Amino acid sequence: MAALQTVAKKVWSVRRLLVLLCAPLVLLPVVFALPSKEGCCLFVILLMAVYWCTEALPLSVTALLPIILFPFMGILPSSKVCPQYFLDTNFLFLSGLIMASAIEEWNLHRRIALKVLMLVGVQPAWLILGMMVTTSLLSMWLSNTASTAMMLPIASAILKSLFGQKESRKDLSSEGEENAAPTQTNGLHTMPTEMQLLASPEDKDCSEETEAPCSRKEEEYRQNVWKGFLISIPYSASIGGTATLTGTPPNLILLGQLKSFFPQCDVVNFGSWFIFAFPLMLLFLLLGWLWISFLYGGMTLRGWRKKKSEIRADAEERARAVIQEEFQSLGPIKFAEQAVFILFCMFAILLFSRDPKFIPGWASFFTPGFLSDAVTGIAIVTILFFFPSQRPSLKWWFDFKAPNTETKPLLTWKKAQDTVPWNIILLLGGGFAMAKGCEESGLSALISKQLHPLENMSPMLAVLLITAVIAFFTEFASNTATIIIFLPVLSELAIRLRVHPLYLMIPGTIGCSYAFMLPVSTPPNSIAFASGHLMVKDMVRTGFLMNLMGVLLLNLAINTWAQTIFQLGTFPDWARNHSASVTTLPPTLANNTLRTL
Repeated sequence: MAALQTVAKKVWSVRRLLVLLCAPLVLLPVVFALPSKEGCCLFVILLMAVYWCTEALPLSVTALLPIILFPFMGILPSSKVCPQYFLDTNFLFLSGLIMASAIEEWNLHRRIALKVLMLVGVQPAWLILGMMVTTSLLSMWLSNTASTAMMLPIASAILKSLFGQKESRKDLSSEGEENAAPTQTNGLHTMPTEMQLLASPEDKDCSEETEAPCSRKEEEYRQNVWKGFLISIPYSASIGGTATLTGTPPNLILLGQLKSFFPQCDVVNFGSWFIFAFPLMLLFLLLGWLWISFLYGGMTLRGWRKKKSEIRADAEERARAVIQEEFQSLGPIKFAEQAVFILFCMFAILLFSRDPKFIPGWASFFTPGFLSDAVTGIAIVTILFFFPSQRPSLKWWFDFKAPNTETKPLLTWKKAQDTVPWNIILLLGGGFAMAKGCEESGLSALISKQLHPLENMSPMLAVLLITAVIAFFTEFASNTATIIIFLPVLSELAIRLRVHPLYLMIPGTIGCSYAFMLPVSTPPNSIAFASGHLMVKDMVRTGFLMNLMGVLLLNLAINTWAQTIFQLGTFPDWARNHSASVTTLPPTLANNTLRTL
């Protein structure tokens, strides 16, 4: 028995290498079972899907495989594969990442977060709402992971002022022990340093003063509030990222693959997406807040009428003091913060108004088809690299004793180079290269042929099934990898159903961001779980209803206001042209293909 355990541990330690070597051998029959190009392309896609789901290779390294395999296997020449890694969609995403770096460089995001928390009040349910609103607004422009990592220490400092550090640790000690093992195996960091910096000396004194025996009910209440704070932040980050095209990679993958499959489609841009997705985000945030507050924040009808105890009132006062103290520690707003905020507003407004569809945008004054969202984004963020971070003064020119030092810009290239996650850009490029390979090899036509039995399915039922399946699948795989795998299938399914391709592709794209049930589902979930105060059962219990609400709200949105924004009630000409260009397969080949798959 001991020998078997030792062997199992050794096999587990080399599992990535085993997957790396065995997956190509297992998938090799696909190459010979299908026509040459289609078989090779399907082999590459399945191989990348296995590597992405198992993380046998880093995600961004797996995304580079088309550069190697497509030319070698005769699917696409390298001159067609490599440009897919730097489409204008990638530059739109890059501009968003650079703007986020400037916001983080000058602590503008922290000032906004603390200001929102000061406005909402310090009752637990309202603080949870403040956390969710702030995190979602930040994740619309920053990455979901960065928003979560920034908000969690603030939440921890507030909780320590509410309940005291020792009490909260005592209440959650059993859970911390239970979560210690998975936290260590995941290799996640708990960020204790910033939390300690945020917890002021007064908080430590308060924790000692308030360490009086309290009822079991009060302890349970404190424990639940702590869980509610921690679980609301990653959830709202995932929800907020869906509201803008640059908020999360799957949204940009949809835009890039639309341009690959349907070059004439110009319906989706920053403005039209925001008009559709922002109301959906607000609805989901409201329902999610009610659910989390009901579970953890003590929100009940009786609770609103019930008078607060003196202990809770004192704790809320301390929390208010902590928030105000942290806000005051930022000092008066600096010239650099003001400049970054103005440029950020210009960035958002110009992207939104370029071509909002319901009215002519400012791009109509220029040559049609020449300006895209990428041009707008890069034009604004370029200003960050030369605009001074200190207020210019005319006196400096006439003061010969003033130091003649070069003024630091709002953002240096070194800072951008260090903070921008370049691996995500490679991941986007891998998705676009995969889509191009599907189109050029004829695999799209093959997929379309196999979806023939689904032609009689109701489109509304198809959307419901698609969002449910993708929301479940993305619980175990990266949302970026999930949407790269599913989008080609969804586009061909829409052609078969004779519905607008966006009617299926948009719910699939947003649905892959609705992963709330497991710590491994998204990086924000992992960060919150690594704090040691959450159990898997807490996330499953809360996340199951969040997933269900997300799927239902998404179906409501796509069948109501999205119909007008994207003209989903029609089968557009560009989709009809794509349908006509799909090659019809011989009957024998189609039968053999179906039997193989």
